[in-house]
Amino acid sequence: MKKILVLNTGGTLSSIKSEHGMVPGIRSGDMMEELRMISKNLQLETEDFLSVDSSNFFPEDWERLARRIAEIWPDYQGIVVIHGTDTLAYTSSMLSFMLRGIPIPVVLTGSQLSIAHPVADALENCRGAVHMAASGCPGVFVVFNRKVISGCRASKVRTMSFDAFESINYPNIGEISSLGLHIRREYLPAVYRENTPEELAADFQPRFGYSSHVFLLKLYPGISPDITDALCNAGYRGIYIEGFGLGNMPFLKHDFVGAVQRAVECGVTVLAGSQCLYEGTNLTVYETGLKALSAGVIEARDMTTEAALTKLMWVLGQSLDPAQIRQYFDRNLAGECEGTT
Repeated sequence: MKKILVLNTGGTLSSIKSEHGMVPGIRSGDMMEELRMISKNLQLETEDFLSVDSSNFFPEDWERLARRIAEIWPDYQGIVVIHGTDTLAYTSSMLSFMLRGIPIPVVLTGSQLSIAHPVADALENCRGAVHMAASGCPGVFVVFNRKVISGCRASKVRTMSFDAFESINYPNIGEISSLGLHIRREYLPAVYRENTPEELAADFQPRFGYSSHVFLLKLYPGISPDITDALCNAGYRGIYIEGFGLGNMPFLKHDFVGAVQRAVECGVTVLAGSQCLYEGTNLTVYETGLKALSAGVIEARDMTTEAALTKLMWVLGQSLDPAQIRQYFDRNLAGECEGTT
């Protein structure tokens, strides 16, 4: 019988009403009766890792969670992480990098209504997550509303709908339908497609380092270029800029490109993405993009905001050498972007 661990971190799924609004308050042990209903033929264990709203889930929690999973994975055939939906995609993206090559499924899920609510989506999402965790398909995933999404392609796109998450710029890894759980293994990152679980287990080396000295900056018409100088002076090591359209940046009147070049010359890594959710960047089309490339930015291609920001944090935790940083971003490490792995 396969043994699955459910790690509870809080979020809406385990929330209760209080005088201060909905707050996490249901322990994993209190969920066992419901969880056993959806996990027949599986041996389920639970652990309370945290009990917080995911708005209060921080990078140090990502690292601690990754370390816990790396410590205990050999004892289980799969791990489910119950997580608040608001920052779930950031956590799943960072775990995809920190735990790259993990030999078992690590599946994040949550809900839009508490498991205590009679019409909640919580049990259905847990059902999908538990059975994905038992599938033997290695990697980091998000399961929500009967969809299986690669951990670094998930993004929350709706605030209230049960269909809260989508896979951005990439097909779903799987779906749950009347035919059961169907997984498209051809869409797994190469590290999981090309290696057996035994090979993964022999080679698995989690890498937990990260830098929290990064900044997410969304451009708008008239933004002052001085902001990048202020970020450099404040000690930031990386800036992820969401530019216009294909990733373009202004250089007339308000010379943002010039400010970016100063930042790069000061040793700051500048990653350039798009404000558009779909289809990604191409900085070679317009003058505004080509000038940004000449200034030294790195192109984010078709990464989600969550994956781009967490990859920037993670890469800066591995190296501060500009050449090595570019090599990391030239590679598709965990299925986060188009291109070679």
